[in-house]
Amino acid sequence: MQTKSINGSTHFRNVLPVVVLVGLLIGCRTTAPRSASIPPPPPPPSATGQSARDNNLVLGNPSRAATDDPDNYLLEKPTYALSYNRTRGSANWVSWHLSAAWKGNAPRIDKFRPDPTLPSTWFAAKTSDYSKTGFDRGHLCPSDDRDGTADENSATFLLTNIVPQAPRHNREVWKNLEDYTRRLVLAGNEVYVIAGVNGTGGTGTNGFATSIAGGNITVPASLWKILLVLPAGDDDLSRISPDTRVIAVNIPNTPLAADKPWPFYLVSINAIQKLTGYDFLTSLPPDLQRTLESRIDASL
Repeated sequence: MQTKSINGSTHFRNVLPVVVLVGLLIGCRTTAPRSASIPPPPPPPSATGQSARDNNLVLGNPSRAATDDPDNYLLEKPTYALSYNRTRGSANWVSWHLSAAWKGNAPRIDKFRPDPTLPSTWFAAKTSDYSKTGFDRGHLCPSDDRDGTADENSATFLLTNIVPQAPRHNREVWKNLEDYTRRLVLAGNEVYVIAGVNGTGGTGTNGFATSIAGGNITVPASLWKILLVLPAGDDDLSRISPDTRVIAVNIPNTPLAADKPWPFYLVSINAIQKLTGYDFLTSLPPDLQRTLESRIDASL
C-alpha cells in the first residue's frame, strides 16, 4: 500500500487527524511472502553460442547410481537420467538439461504407462495404481520441458518419472517453478535441473498417506529441485563460475504448501545434501562446488 505525502496547512488541528490516520495505516501494513509476485527473469549477461542438447548428467551423478543397486538403479534415457528406487517404487531423482534446443511444438502425449526398461521381475507402477488415491501423478521432469518431438514428450509419462504428489502442490507451487524455469530459457539461458523426493508421508485429497498401490509406491514427504542457470552457450562446465546462479527448493508434499510461492521454500544445495545424503555438482572443482552449494538464491 502506498501512502501519499501530506501537504502543508496553516491549522495544526486540521493536519493532526490526517497524520494520525496515515500513521495507523502504515502501522497496519503486512509484509507479503518473499517474491509473492515473481518478476520475469533478467536477460543473461551474454550468450556465447547456440543452444544445444547437452548430456543430462553433465553436473554429475549425485547418488552414484548404477545398475547393480536396486534402490539406486541408474536409468539413462535420451530425454533424462534418473535413479530408481525399487523399495520406494519410484525415482530418487531425475536429472535433465533444458535449453531452447529441447523446445518445440509437439503435443502433450498424456499417456502414463509402466517403464519397460525396468528389470522384468521388479514391481512397475501402473496408471491404475494412482487412481482414487488422492494424489496426482506428478512429473519430476515436466512434460513441457520435452516437447521437441512426440517421442520425447511421451517419455516424460513413463511412471518411473512420476511420484505421488498432492494435487495443489503439483498444479500450483510446483508448476509455477516449472513455468519459471522455462521463462529462464525464453530469456536466453539454459538450465541444468535435478528434481527428487525425500522422506515418507504426504497429504493428498484423501488425507495423509505413507504409500499407495498396496504399499508398493512410497508417498514422499517433500519434493526438492535444484537449478543451475547459464547463458546459452558452449562448453558449459568451463563457464560455471562463483557468480553462476543456482536455485534450490524443498517443498512439503501437502496442499498447504501451495499457499506460499515457491521462493518461500528456497534453501541451499547444502541443505538438500544434508537431507538426502547426495553429493551434487561433482563435475565442478571442489572450491567452486562448495561456493555454489552454500548459497541461497537472492536474485528475485
